[in-house]
Amino acid sequence: MGGAVRDTLLQRPLKDLDWLVPDAREAALEVADRLQAAVFPLDEERGHWRVLHRSTDAHAGTTIDFIELRGPLEEDLRARDFTINAMALDLAGQLIDPTGGRDDLEAGQVRMTSSQALRDDPLRLLRAVRFSNVLQFRLERATKAAVAGLSGELRRGTLRLPAWERIREELDALIRTPHPGRAFLDLDELGLLELLLPELTAGRSMSQGGFHHQDVLGHSLEALERVATAFPESDGTLRWATLLHDVGKPVTRDDTGEDNRIRFYGHDKEGALIAGRIMRRLRKPQEEVQQVSGLVRYHMLPLPKSDKEARRFVHRRRPLLPDLLMLMIADREAARGPLSSEATRRAYRLALARIIRLLEEPAPPQPLLRGQEVIEHLGLEPGPRVGEALRLVEEARAVGDVNDREEALQLLDSYAAAQGWKRDEE
Repeated sequence: MGGAVRDTLLQRPLKDLDWLVPDAREAALEVADRLQAAVFPLDEERGHWRVLHRSTDAHAGTTIDFIELRGPLEEDLRARDFTINAMALDLAGQLIDPTGGRDDLEAGQVRMTSSQALRDDPLRLLRAVRFSNVLQFRLERATKAAVAGLSGELRRGTLRLPAWERIREELDALIRTPHPGRAFLDLDELGLLELLLPELTAGRSMSQGGFHHQDVLGHSLEALERVATAFPESDGTLRWATLLHDVGKPVTRDDTGEDNRIRFYGHDKEGALIAGRIMRRLRKPQEEVQQVSGLVRYHMLPLPKSDKEARRFVHRRRPLLPDLLMLMIADREAARGPLSSEATRRAYRLALARIIRLLEEPAPPQPLLRGQEVIEHLGLEPGPRVGEALRLVEEARAVGDVNDREEALQLLDSYAAAQGWKRDEE
C-alpha cells in the first residue's frame, strides 16, 4: 500500500514496503524470521512494526512496515495524506484506489485526500512540498491553498507545530533533492519558510549591491541551487551551510557610511552563531552543528595569491575542505551584480584551483615535535603556550619554512625569544 504502490506505478525503485495486516506484530516477527532481519516496534499501541533487511540480495536495504488494520480498508486509505499515497494492492494484485490516486499520478499532481487530513498532522504540509519536488509534480490548486492556509494557522499558533525532529527529517529530505533551491522557494511561497527558518527570510527584500544582483534571501536560495547543480553528490551538511551562509547579513547590514555603500561587516561571524542555533533547533548532531557553523564562519576568507598562502590556507582549514571550497564557488557563482564579471569569476576559479591541487597532497602522518619535547626544550610548564608552539611549527612545516626537527627547534627558539618566554629556571 501507500508509497510502494505509488512507486510501482511510476516504475521507481522500491526501498520501503507497507503492509496492512490483521496482526502487525505476528506478521513482522514471521517475516523477520524468514529474512533473518531486524525487527522492532515503532508504535505498539497503534500496531506499527518495522522489519529492516540489510542482506546483500535483491531486498538489500529494504524497510518493511506492518500496520494493523483496525477498520475498513477504504476508510483507512481515505485518512491518508495524499491521493497518490492512498492506494493499495490486495493479495490478488487488484488496485484499491478510493481517492483517485492513479489519475493524479497520470496528471502529475499532488492532491490532498482532504483538508482535514492535513490538519490532523501538520507535518503533511512539508510532505506536500517534498513529494511535489521529489516526483517533480505540481501541487494541485486546492491543496496548495490548503497548505498555505494551514501554514498561516501554524504561524499564528492556532495549529500546533510538529516536533522539530520530524521537521528536520522533512527539511533534510528537501535539501537533498536535485533542485533544493526550488524546493525551499516553494516553502517560502507557501509561508512555511518564514515559520521554520525566520532568520533566513529576514533577508527578504534586503538589497546588497556590489557583486550581488538579488536580495539576501534570493541569493541564499540561488547559492543552494548552484551547489546542488555543480556538486550533485554534495551531502546535507554542505547544503545546509550554503543555504545559511549569509544568515548573519540581516543583523549586520550597515549603509550609514559616507559613500552610501551597503556593508555587512562581521556577517560571517554572526552568521556562524545563528546557523549553529538553527542546527540545534533542528536537533542536529553536534558534529554537524560544528561543521555547518565552521563553513559559514569561514566562507568569506580571502583566497590565496601564492602557493605559500595556499599551503597556509589548506593547513588551517583542512577539516572544512573541500566543502568550504564548494560553498565559496556556489556563493560566487550566485552573485552577478554590477561588480561581478567573467574576469573576476575566472580569477576566483584559478585561486580555488591552486588550493585544490594542494588537497591532493597527503597531510604529514606525524608531527615534527611532541608536546613533551616542546616543554623540555623551552622549559615551559604544560599549558596554552605549548599548544601555541606546536601550531606554529606545524604551520611552518605546511608552508615549507621548516622541514625537519632541528629546524623546528630553531624556529621555537626564535619565537620564544620574540614573545619574551623565559625558562622556568631563569
